Amino acid sequence: MSKFGENIVMRQLIDLKVDYAFKLIFGKLGNERILIAFLNATLKLPKEDQITTVVLLNTELNKEYKEDKKSLLDIRAVTAEGVQVNIEIQLANQYDMEKRTLFYWAKMYTHQMHEGMAYQELAKTITINILDFNYIKQTRNYHSVFRLFEIEECFELTEALEIHFMELPKLLVKWRERLVSPWEDALVRWLFLLEGSDDEEIFKTLEEIAMQDPVLNQAMEEWEKSSADPEVREVYFARRKAVLDEKAAIREAELRLLKAIKEGKEEGIKEGIKEGIRENKLEVAKNLLNRGMDIRVISEIVGISEKEVREIK
Repeated sequence: MSKFGENIVMRQLIDLKVDYAFKLIFGKLGNERILIAFLNATLKLPKEDQITTVVLLNTELNKEYKEDKKSLLDIRAVTAEGVQVNIEIQLANQYDMEKRTLFYWAKMYTHQMHEGMAYQELAKTITINILDFNYIKQTRNYHSVFRLFEIEECFELTEALEIHFMELPKLLVKWRERLVSPWEDALVRWLFLLEGSDDEEIFKTLEEIAMQDPVLNQAMEEWEKSSADPEVREVYFARRKAVLDEKAAIREAELRLLKAIKEGKEEGIKEGIKEGIRENKLEVAKNLLNRGMDIRVISEIVGISEKEVREIK
């Protein structure tokens, strides 16, 4: 692996927690080995059942009806066995993760169905959420897995549904307490890749592990190459600003909500929060249009439809 020397310093590496950057490494054609390694580390399958092949799919799920909500996933893939997989990465808590996750899961599960197909042919569907904030209050574990179980005797109804939550702040706490190790746990290793641009100790540890792990080595080389690409960096910084602006808007809305609760004015606040986030997205899109950026790229960066971008123009 090429070393990050004088020409590549850590502050120049793109942050893989930004969804655009994450997809460049884990969701890019030619990088399937990286995605496979991450999935096998996540699912902890027996050696004989591990994933060996994945095919990356279009991340936009077609709308069945004109009025249906557009579904744009971060990474969508299918294994050789037909298992459907969706990976989402979130920097800010929008307080809708459970319903958002179930919506995406349901869209992927039903998207398999075609005329003449039997229900028993529907394949298992897995959603993986990587969060840069604490979300599940009932546990200190950084990795939580949910399936469908009978509530009293805890037997499983079906393996068709599987939802993962990975909370990066909890992982860092576990690491500082020396309760997890990237040397011993492959999932810790892959999640640490998302923290490597911010933490020099983590980055150096990954470099050492990559000397023995060829797939991690490939991922770090792809990370270096993408970070050095001027076109990638232009889109990355625009997307990063949009994400951070949205995160700031959510935080501002949280403060307004706390103030409203103290003043007894909760009614209508949630709608105001959503509207504030949307207004922020439209403002970012307008600024990118003024810079002459392509409509399709703006749509991807900001997370609104190309039609909405054209309407702003």
